[in-house]
Amino acid sequence: MAKLNLEGVQIPQKSQDILDHTQKQMGFVPNMYKTMAGNAALLEGYTAAYNSFRANSGFSSVEQEVIFISVAYANQCEYCVSVHSFVADQWSKVPTEITDAIRNGQTLPDQKLDVLSKTSIAMTNSRGNLKQEEVDRFLAAGYAPAHLLGIIAAIGVKVMSNYSNHITHPSLDEAFLGRKWTAPAS
Repeated sequence: MAKLNLEGVQIPQKSQDILDHTQKQMGFVPNMYKTMAGNAALLEGYTAAYNSFRANSGFSSVEQEVIFISVAYANQCEYCVSVHSFVADQWSKVPTEITDAIRNGQTLPDQKLDVLSKTSIAMTNSRGNLKQEEVDRFLAAGYAPAHLLGIIAAIGVKVMSNYSNHITHPSLDEAFLGRKWTAPAS
């Protein structure tokens, strides 16, 4: 697997501003942000889309984490599955059996969240080309058409972070090590 050498990459001022804001807000800067910082469009685009998804997607915090973990699982992003598992546990209060089921490619114990996870994975894997029965199952689970559009927003966020992580391989921050995830061999 390719690894981009970021040694000597200059951090644009816009990226530095985002890193400084993150440090103040979180008390540390996640390694993923540091690797994304070499391109201000990537880091700014990611943080803006992430924050917008959190504020405007129409999903609860539990559903948001189910989507993020599911998309990262589909993209086999070890960093993001690990981080969002931690966030799910600590901040969003997602039951561990839900996050563990996604991480292990299993059926979720909550039927509605299972449909959400499976739809997020199917949309990621099919590049948005869902089958009609997948759309119908999603809507029958109690979600609205606007929620499908929200999943697209989440996929956009995760494409930026997952693909960046695939090429830069940030080390997992100490804070997230308790939920470290390793992708299954393909």
